Amino acid sequence: MPPSQIIFPIQLVLGYVAGLLCFEAYLWPRLKAMDRAEAQRAIAALHSFRFFGLVFILPGIVGPSLPAKFAVFAAYGDFAAGVLAILALLSFRVRPLFWSFVVAFNVAGAADILVDYYHATQVGLPAMAGQLGSTYAIAVIYVPLLMITHAAALYLLLWPQEATRGHHSEIPPQRARAEAGN
Repeated sequence: MPPSQIIFPIQLVLGYVAGLLCFEAYLWPRLKAMDRAEAQRAIAALHSFRFFGLVFILPGIVGPSLPAKFAVFAAYGDFAAGVLAILALLSFRVRPLFWSFVVAFNVAGAADILVDYYHATQVGLPAMAGQLGSTYAIAVIYVPLLMITHAAALYLLLWPQEATRGHHSEIPPQRARAEAGN
C-alpha cells in the first residue's frame, strides 16, 4: 500500500479521537451548561467559517488531479453550510428564524460531510491525498471537529431537557466561592 493510503485514514481517525477528547473535556461541559440558544449560537459561530471549503475548487491550492466529483460537492456543500450558519447568527434575535437556520445548517452540514466521505471513498481519495495540498489539514483536523459539533448540536436539538438536566444547578467553583462570600 502507498503511504498515503495508510497515513490519511490514520490521521483522519486520530483527528476524530483528538477532537472528541478535546470536545468532551473543554467544550461539551460548557455547551451543556449554556442556554440552548447560546449553545447553538456558539456552534454556529464555528460553522460560519465553512465558506473556507471553497478552497477545494481554487486553482493552485489543490492538485490538478483532485477529482471534481469530490472537490466541487465538498466546496459547495461547505459553502452552503457556512452561509446557513451565518444566517443563524444574524437571525439570533428572531428566535423562530434562528431555530430554522440552526436545523438547516446542521442537517445540511452533516449531510455534506457524510456525502464527502462517500465521494472520497468512491474516488480513492486516500491514495491521492497529496492532491489535497494545503487543504489536507481541513480534512484531518477541521472536518472531525465540524462533525463532532454537528452531532452535539443535533443532540441538543433533539434532547434539550435531557442534555442539560441537572447541569444548570452546577455552579462553577469560582462563582460558588464568590456567592458564599456574599
